[in-house]
Amino acid sequence: MAQTQMALDSLDFDATVALAAKVAPHVDILEIGTPCIKHNGIKLLQTLRAKFPNNKILVDLKTMDAGFYEAEPFYKAGADICTVLGTSDIGTIKGVIDVANKYGKKAQVDLINVADKKARTQEVAKLGAHIIGVHTGLDQQAAGQTPFADLELVASLNLGLEISVAGGVKAATAAQVRDAGATIIVAGAAIYGAADPAAAAAEITAIAHGGSTGGLFGWIKKLFS
Repeated sequence: MAQTQMALDSLDFDATVALAAKVAPHVDILEIGTPCIKHNGIKLLQTLRAKFPNNKILVDLKTMDAGFYEAEPFYKAGADICTVLGTSDIGTIKGVIDVANKYGKKAQVDLINVADKKARTQEVAKLGAHIIGVHTGLDQQAAGQTPFADLELVASLNLGLEISVAGGVKAATAAQVRDAGATIIVAGAAIYGAADPAAAAAEITAIAHGGSTGGLFGWIKKLFS
């Protein structure tokens, strides 16, 4: 079983809150994406925390420096998870882990653009990182990359960390990602780009929680997804 995370990437404050209202009942984690949090600031986190008390909230800060100092206000405001870049200094990563522990929350280390993913994952695991983010960025996706090889590598280390996977995941691939070792499945465009975002979120969550798209209908959907 895996949890589902919906990436909220719009720059529009009201549109973000409206989309969150549609999908919140059907996902486990609401993610405030990096462009979204940069544009809207901590007020958006406070609004989502108040409106959706039953969802965890991840703030995708992608911190690169001053880890403790940068992340602390977001944990104070209700974030359950904040992200720090795996390419940042080890002291920066430790800072985010330390402040997450201070508030009883979690720190996620994002492996995007990390050259030696195995070594960095082992290193941050020793520091007490809670989640490893296997992340194929939008520009990498456009170049044809997928997160599956990196997921296989990280899962094979058996370090006891949660593993979050982001990078073009949709209903047709959610079971593959889950079965390969992901404990958090991140979907963005597959939900917000759907004609019915709530239905798309519910479908991916059903798969993440252990179901499948089911029978002949499922195989047809996969074929044409």
